[in-house]
Amino acid sequence: MVRKGDLVVIGISVGLALGILIASLVFFGLRWYKRRAHHRRCSNDRSLPTLPIRMNGLGTSNDFSASLANSITIPGTENPQKSSQVSSWWNHHNKDRFASASGILRYSYKDIQKATQSFTTVLGQGSFGPVYKAVMPTGEILAVKVLASNSKQGEKEFQTEVSLLGRLHHRNLVNLLGYCIDKGNHMLIYEFMSNGSLANHLYNDEEQFLSWEERIQIALDISHGIEYLHEGAVPPVIHRDLKSANILLDQLKRAKVSKRSY
Repeated sequence: MVRKGDLVVIGISVGLALGILIASLVFFGLRWYKRRAHHRRCSNDRSLPTLPIRMNGLGTSNDFSASLANSITIPGTENPQKSSQVSSWWNHHNKDRFASASGILRYSYKDIQKATQSFTTVLGQGSFGPVYKAVMPTGEILAVKVLASNSKQGEKEFQTEVSLLGRLHHRNLVNLLGYCIDKGNHMLIYEFMSNGSLANHLYNDEEQFLSWEERIQIALDISHGIEYLHEGAVPPVIHRDLKSANILLDQLKRAKVSKRSY
């Protein structure tokens, strides 16, 4: 005859076995679900095109801006006459409004000329063209990049690129705030970074020394900016020219990723 103590032991053993079995099923079920969700997300990501950021000047951006412009089709453009009418309407009306959805402002040449005091204060010079300091009527300080006049990029490609860049907004990116297409000039207006590039602080003895705490924070800021480009931007963006000269510091020495240095 089975003792009561033996029954208790058997019951506890069976209960533990069932508990372990249920816990194992739950654990492997969750792992399977997460793996399936990860594969589904990866397959969706592969279907999105990646946008490379320009490295050295306006002319090098033709690879993605032109292809994107050519990939946009308007229903009913099979008819050449109708297509030319649509193109004419687009060029006339879209010139001032194409970037409004992303909040990018269009400035006139006179506005930029006045803000830069006739382009007198030069912040830097690069292969893309000079960068000038601009003080707006509101007192806001901006950086105006006047793009090289010998660029082969057309106005439509420039507008496409401005519209795309205007969608990128993050605290660790040097955000595009405006643009200018006037009198044959193409200009990009960015937020002003008062402490210049990280390269100047690392390699210029005249600049203020960066403490290790500041360096760690700068590294974190850069990683957050790149993470946004890779994971948060739709479609994802590949920088292709990440270096200390393209990392800019604000008045608090917080880092922001830029496409090119001042």
